Amino acid sequence: MVTATTWGTGQVLWSMIWFFMFFIWIWLLISIFGDIFRSNDLGGWGKALWTIFVIVAPFLGVFVYLIARGRLMSEHARDAAHAQDVAARAYIRETVSASSASDELSRLADLKAQGVITEAEFQQMKSKVVAA
Repeated sequence: MVTATTWGTGQVLWSMIWFFMFFIWIWLLISIFGDIFRSNDLGGWGKALWTIFVIVAPFLGVFVYLIARGRLMSEHARDAAHAQDVAARAYIRETVSASSASDELSRLADLKAQGVITEAEFQQMKSKVVAA
């Protein structure tokens, strides 16, 4: 059995360094495969060849991919973040504009003017809109 006394500070530090290097390597592979399959500028054969190259010769494949397409990786990530930001802003704008208080009040005033709701109902609904 290995006890805690046989592990020195250097061995623990060295083990942590190897663990973090392994974690970084896995993250790098996931990033590269994600970029390969996200790329619109690569065709099917290009994606297949890059994937085979990275699988068959991992270190060389990763380094060549980073050198050849590193700048495109950042552009793809920026474009994806921009598209997500645009979608989120459109959703927020749609949600906020659909239920603004002034629109609700003008709609209630129109309903009251048309005789659909009474003055008491108008006042009750108006107090709910103003309170919210």
